[in-house]
Amino acid sequence: MMHFAVTSRGDDVSDALKKDITLSLEEYGLTEDIEQPDVVISVGGDGTLLEAFHSYHGRLDDTCFVGIHTGHLGFYADWQPEEVEKLVIHIAKTPFQVVEYPLLEVVVRHYDSDNPDRYLALNECTVKTLEGSLVCDVDIKGEPFETFRGDGLCISTPSGSTAYNKALGGGILHPSLPSMQLTEMASINNRVYRTIGSPLILPQHHTCLLNPLNDVEMQITVDHMSMVDRSIKSIQCRVAEENVRFARFRPFPFWKRVKESFIGDGE
Repeated sequence: MMHFAVTSRGDDVSDALKKDITLSLEEYGLTEDIEQPDVVISVGGDGTLLEAFHSYHGRLDDTCFVGIHTGHLGFYADWQPEEVEKLVIHIAKTPFQVVEYPLLEVVVRHYDSDNPDRYLALNECTVKTLEGSLVCDVDIKGEPFETFRGDGLCISTPSGSTAYNKALGGGILHPSLPSMQLTEMASINNRVYRTIGSPLILPQHHTCLLNPLNDVEMQITVDHMSMVDRSIKSIQCRVAEENVRFARFRPFPFWKRVKESFIGDGE
């Protein structure tokens, strides 16, 4: 018996849809289970699905996600409100294909603690400062690569490459590539300071280690979560062992999603 949970953005339209979906799935004999769902239906947008992902990041092997958008078409939220009845029947009656996307593992180490903090990002991790420039050594695979000076750095997953990374001039990566992308925010380049200037795409098993050099308050974001800390020793990023799993009931090719989101459907 399949167990499900429905999350909502919290506006009236999304809450009403959440209620309808819950009642309909229960009528089909499925069980609502907020703690241990097999499938999580997110109603709202990509931000709502990001929050749902972080709510269930402890059971990624057992939980699939599906998104309904009540605003703009999303990369993760690809069903429309008027298709809810069709989606409910799919969930209740048809086996779904599972599509897995890579995630980013972020390990933050502190000067004042021996216990590192570990996070998973579905979209990206960003590193900035609250005052002045970010100055940090960048090591790749344990070897010094560059000393970065600028506004900040963004490390993104392939599925997150269409988000903040794209706004920074990063490349769009297909989510079937287990990799991460490092993009710069307004780096300082002159005769004294030099950075690579191009986005870097690193494969699985390559680590990227950021060691801050100036004593300033750092702001680290992981998807929609933000933390500010002065005592950060290092930030290590790599492709996570875990994947996020999406329930697919129909094809929705990635490049079609990219085209519809950024170019339009041509009609």
